[in-house]
Amino acid sequence: MPQEIDREELRMLVDQGAQLVEALPAKEYGEDRLPGAINLPLGRLGKEARDVLEPNRPVVVYCADSA
Repeated sequence: MPQEIDREELRMLVDQGAQLVEALPAKEYGEDRLPGAINLPLGRLGKEARDVLEPNRPVVVYCADSA
């Protein structure tokens, strides 16, 4: 179930093995990304997640809103 988390919770989850997914367009991901993040743009997330992500590990999805 999706939920919003803060930076400390993010660090803890990643330290415990969570997969970090940046749902940004490839250009934005290429310009600036979080260390260790996987790029799966929002439009591809539903189609490719099963092929890219490990199902037995938690997933944290991040998408910055530049507006």
